[in-house]
Amino acid sequence: MTEHLHPARLAIIVPTFNEAQNVGLLVDLVDKALPGVAWELVFVDDNSPDGTAENVRNLAQADPRVRILHRFGRRGLSSACVEGILATSAPFVAIMDADLQHDETQLNAMFERLSAGDVDLVVGSRYVEGGGMGEWSANRVKMSQFATKLALRLTKTPVSDPMSGFMMMRRDAFMRSLPHLSTVGFKILLDILASAPTPLRVAEVPYTFRTRQHGESKLDSLVLWEYVQLLMDKMVGHLIPVRFLSFAMVGGFGVVVHFAILTTLFKAFNTSFSTAQTCATLVAITSNFLLNNMFTYRDQRLTGWRLLRGWVSFNLVCAFGAAANIGVADWLFAHRSYWALSALAGIMVSVVWNYVMSAFFTWKKR
Repeated sequence: MTEHLHPARLAIIVPTFNEAQNVGLLVDLVDKALPGVAWELVFVDDNSPDGTAENVRNLAQADPRVRILHRFGRRGLSSACVEGILATSAPFVAIMDADLQHDETQLNAMFERLSAGDVDLVVGSRYVEGGGMGEWSANRVKMSQFATKLALRLTKTPVSDPMSGFMMMRRDAFMRSLPHLSTVGFKILLDILASAPTPLRVAEVPYTFRTRQHGESKLDSLVLWEYVQLLMDKMVGHLIPVRFLSFAMVGGFGVVVHFAILTTLFKAFNTSFSTAQTCATLVAITSNFLLNNMFTYRDQRLTGWRLLRGWVSFNLVCAFGAAANIGVADWLFAHRSYWALSALAGIMVSVVWNYVMSAFFTWKKR
């Protein structure tokens, strides 16, 4: 117990969401894996409804090496990792999941390798000799390998598993990457590697990915979109904010919806242009709201009654844009402009208003 009195040399950052059954097990496993090491576990919980944060508080009352950073009104694995690292003074920091799928028995080997002083970062790799994907399906393995190939185009240092979520690094190396981090999505290692001003010195240790024992996987079909967002941000984020790119892509789909409705009503059903334009605008606004809630503002996405209130808010803040859309399009059409160009001009007038005002009112961070 004497090591408990010394400042932590190693802080293990564990982002959590609905991991109440796993946090106690992880504390016991880490304790066994790091004999003689002054460590602390920093759980960063995104206000889990299953009581994860309260479970960690109870653990912290019995073991001062356990800490909790409870976030409210925001979510995201990468941002949780960054906040957790900044909340500790330890000179070495590790990141691992709470779901017990990462092999905690490798922590000691990673710490010894990092302590040698000749590397900045040690990555737990599934692709070096001795590592493995566990019980992953063949399709999931192929998707991971494809994503890894894309990631390697962004990193300044060759790494066999840049998609790994299991790593340990020197604090000073992290601080060099910090000003350029995107904190988008869930692949913090890729973000750190691509944000380093000079290539990091990297070592790898093998581990086999385990099967989750308790709780449900946080991965869903939308994590692929988060990964695409991160890639876009690292490529062009210094020129154009990635959230604006996402909003623009959703808006592009909204244009398709708009013209589909407009063409159907105006050409197929002989509806007046003004009525067709109004209907097309309303449908496009609703589809844009739902898609932006799902993709652009995934980290702030609205659910339940907040989704309904958000829809009302989105429509209200877009009301002036929609009025300008219809007014400009009608005026151009009345002055013998081609109907499609009239509609496009109306869309362009409203899109800027929609983007700026929705950020302030609809998806405003709490």
